[in-house]
Amino acid sequence: MKACGPFSKNALLSFKTDNPDTMLTLHHLEDSQSIRILWLLEELGLDYELKSYAREPGTGRAPEAYRAISPLKTAPAITDGPVALAESNAIIEYILDRAPEQTLRPAAGDPDRTTYLFWFHAAQGSYQSAMTGRHINALSAERSEAAHRRFITTVMSLIDNGFYAPRIGALMETMEDHLSKSAFLAGARFTAADIAFGYTLQKAVLRGDLPETFDHTRSYIKRIEDRPAWKAALRKDGSFQGATGRLQDWG
Repeated sequence: MKACGPFSKNALLSFKTDNPDTMLTLHHLEDSQSIRILWLLEELGLDYELKSYAREPGTGRAPEAYRAISPLKTAPAITDGPVALAESNAIIEYILDRAPEQTLRPAAGDPDRTTYLFWFHAAQGSYQSAMTGRHINALSAERSEAAHRRFITTVMSLIDNGFYAPRIGALMETMEDHLSKSAFLAGARFTAADIAFGYTLQKAVLRGDLPETFDHTRSYIKRIEDRPAWKAALRKDGSFQGATGRLQDWG
């Protein structure tokens, strides 16, 4: 793997680019969902180039050099020759297609295939989207003008209690029950579903959103964070710490 500085291009209007790099390149934004892709690449042992980007001081936004690469101006993003691709699960699928001998995606007909599909897509389709919405609502209330804060806080609380909390709670209770009988999300073996869901669970722990009573989920997070590929991804990321430390604080 070769590491180097930021890559800068004109804003993309499609999923094609005149990117001169011929090697699969992960454009890695600090403290973002792109750590999933770094973890995946380490699990697969593929050759890739890592280009890291710091967030802008003050705003926390991705720098313009990064936003010019991503078709959606968001993390994660990869380039691969003429291809520029965003969206975590799309990138995971794309990379798995490049590694036909991989074992991280149960094939059609595999007994674990249906379970894998559910958890792989629930990570982004249900959990990440709900957690992001809840986080934005909380920030909206915190940053609102003092004269309107009580009203906005009340409205955001109604939205959270009526939509986000029940949806997140049902999914997490389902996961806790599932992990009481299964080592990983798709069964006995580690898969890309664990990578897709791992980051969202880690952020939930760090934000205090994972109930301390969910012992099976806590053990599961420690289990996936004990993988050598995850530890290698952390070293290359250099800033994200994962959730194990916080879980140990809970006892």
